[in-house]
Order: sequence, then structure tokens, then C-alpha cells
Amino acid sequence: MDKPETIDLDALLNRQKAAWQASEPTPAQRLRDLGALREVLKRRFDELAAAMSADFGRRSKHESLLTDGMTVLNEIDHMRKHLARWSRSRHRLADALFWPARTEIQYRPLGVVGIISPWNYPVNLALIPLVTAIAAGNHVMLKPSEHTPRTSELLRDLLAEVFPAERVTSVLGGPDVAARFAALPFDHLFFTGSTEVGRKVMAAAAPNLTPVTLELGGKSPAIIAPGYPIDTAAQRIAAGKLLNAGQTCIAPDYVLVPNDQCEAFVGAMRAYVSRHYPDLKATPDYTSIIHDGHYQRLQMLVDEARKAGATIETIPDTAAHDAERRVFAPTLIVNPDPGLRVMQEEIFGPVLPVIGYSNIEEALEFVNSRPRPLAFYHFDNDAKRTRRVLQSTLAGGVTVNDCVLHIAQSNLPFGGVGPSGMGHYHGHAGFLTFSKQMPVMYQARWSSMALLRPPYAKLADFVTKMLTR
Repeated sequence: MDKPETIDLDALLNRQKAAWQASEPTPAQRLRDLGALREVLKRRFDELAAAMSADFGRRSKHESLLTDGMTVLNEIDHMRKHLARWSRSRHRLADALFWPARTEIQYRPLGVVGIISPWNYPVNLALIPLVTAIAAGNHVMLKPSEHTPRTSELLRDLLAEVFPAERVTSVLGGPDVAARFAALPFDHLFFTGSTEVGRKVMAAAAPNLTPVTLELGGKSPAIIAPGYPIDTAAQRIAAGKLLNAGQTCIAPDYVLVPNDQCEAFVGAMRAYVSRHYPDLKATPDYTSIIHDGHYQRLQMLVDEARKAGATIETIPDTAAHDAERRVFAPTLIVNPDPGLRVMQEEIFGPVLPVIGYSNIEEALEFVNSRPRPLAFYHFDNDAKRTRRVLQSTLAGGVTVNDCVLHIAQSNLPFGGVGPSGMGHYHGHAGFLTFSKQMPVMYQARWSSMALLRPPYAKLADFVTKMLTR
């Protein structure tokens, strides 16, 4: 097998482009491919779950089945159910001036799509874009994360079982390979990862004018409105935050709580952890941090906040940390200084700043003074106030009275805004992302436009005067 640094990426791309030009996948072929991928994924998912757990050190099998298994299978089913309808041309009414011409929109595949996927949900975030690109009729080159090597190798083998290499191929390797991959002249490049790396990917794609979809991250806030049951909010925020040990791009990154409810919120979070993770070190349900460097970064964020005078609440206590196995106990940082790194950087772990506020306007001002987030969570039983909050904020996506769940809706687009990303996927939105909506006009045998050709005369004067009045 070739070493990553010796892989001829240009040759791989040229082979895929030539194959696509020679035989663009028909809708029937796409349906067969998606069905075959579903069968192999379902059959081999226990292997994938084991590989993910080995890559993380410990990862909840149930969370893997739900977030990396069920989600991909559901997306495949959704694509197969709607593909025939989505692929059909849509007739549009021509402007009256051009009658009796006809117009339509054809949905054409782009060609070869490049996908760079991250480590935190290594199956979901590789295969859902891939499934969508295949459904739209493209060929795909996938660059999975080097931080989950066992999973990436298994994904490569699984995809090779379904697709010939000229239709779908996986490229393994580290940052150098990823940088070369991003610079290839794809017909579309799809990247999921950090905002910092997203800037580099966009810069690498720019010389080729490669269109990009960037699914990034940021600091996704949660607001608990006055009067909302604090125990319910804490349970739902904890569930969203501690999924995958907080290593989720749309995990709540900080929570704004009414000043007189901060202590109750901390207590409710403690009760949740005690009930669901009675022994953090022993439970198979709490995921480890991906690698030592990330574990140390989380510890540094907490230590900096402690030195700055913030109140640190480790749940159940600091003895629950296990650096050797990278088990980082849930940690609340109460009222940290806004200038701290924990309030400036996406946390991506089980650390949650808790910030008190006096009124909902103050909470909204806090959120809106920061870059637009990938997700926003509002907890409120007042429908009128909820509408006002949603009209006052802008985020990639929103769940009201819960966390994370909007990402699992096949009929909703998923994507960021501004520094949290650009472009959308999931369901029909993804099909459109990986398609060209090609407008077509069919001219009639007789055209009124014949009246507007040189040499212009009095009739042309009359017609142009009428059209520009």
C-alpha cells in the first residue's frame, strides 16, 4: 500500500473525473449504490463501533449506534425515498414577454466531490455528506480524520466493498495529505471541522475557484428564560453537553441563567451526572477525550479560569478525572470573565461556563455581541417571548426547549452562518448543495424577440418604450 505522502492525488482525481464523464450515474444506479451501502453499513456497524471506541480510548456503544449508525441509516432511507422526485426536472413558467417559450430547471450532478471529515463523529460526518453526494449523482473522494485511524481504515475498506475506486475512494493520511487534498480542483469541496482549519481549506480551494461547503463550529449558547423549570433545562442541557463528552460541534458551549437560579442550575447538573454516570471512571457510557493534547487543553482552560477567580464546580469532584484514560469529569465554570480563553474559544469538551443575567435583554445582548454560532438553544414556555428571542438572534440552527435535536431532522437543512460555516446539507438541502440547478429555456418556432433585432425601427422604439416605462 502506498504511503500517504506518496499518493498521487491528482491521478486519483483525474481517474474519477474521467469515469464520471464516461458514465454519469443514473438515478437507478444511485438507488442501487445507496441500498448496497446501507446493507454493508448495517452488517459491519458493530466493527465500526468497536473501532471508534478503540480510537477514543472509550466511547459509548449506544451513543455510537445512535449518532453514527441510526443517523446515517435514516439519511440513506430519506434519500432513497425522495430521490426520484428530487431528480425530476421542474417546469417553470416563462416570462410573458417570451411566450410561447418554455423553461425548466434540471438538477444535474456536479462531477467529483471532495469530502474532508473530522474525528468527533467519524462515521456520521464522513458518510452523510458522501451519501448525499452519491444521491445527487456525483463521484466522491473522502479524506477521513487521522485522529481516528482504525475507524478511517475500516471506512475505507467498507466503501471499497460497495464502490469501485473510480466512483468512491478514500485517502488516508495526516495534515499534509489533507492540505494537498483541499487544493485539488474538485467540482465541490465539503469540509467539517474547526473554524481555524476551515479558513485554510477555503484558502486552498480559492485558486481553483472550487465551491466549498464549510461546516464549522463556534460557541453555541443556551438561554434559560425566567420561569422555565430549572431541573428540566439542566437535564436537557446536560444530555446535549455530555453526549460524546462534549466533543460535538453543536454542544451547548455556555449557558445563560437568571441570576437567582445559578445555584439551582449547578445543583440540578450535579443531580443529573450522579443519576446517569454514577461512576465516571468505570461506566462504559461516558466517552473519553480523543487524545492527550485535547485533554491537556481542557485542563488548561479550567486552570486559567480558576486562577482568574471563577468558581469551578467539578462533578462529582476532581478525583473523577482520569488523565491516563482521558476521562474528563463534567466541569462547570460559574461566571467566568468574558476575556478568558474558555469564553473566547469553542470548548469541545465537558466544560460548561454558567453565566448569570438580570433580564432577557441582557442575555440577548451577550449572545449577539459574539460571532454567530452554529447552534442556539432557548428554554422558555412563553411563546411570545420565544418568538421575540428568535427574531433577535441569528444562528446556524435552533432547538427550543432542548439541545442538539434539530440536527436529526431530515427535512431541516443543517449549516452554519458566518464564522460557524457556510452552505447546508441534510435531506433535500444537501441534494441541492451537490447539484447544479441548471436553468433551460426552450425557444418556440416563432419568437417575439424577432421584433427586437437590428435594424431598429419605429416598432422597436414602441416596444422598448413600453418595456422601460
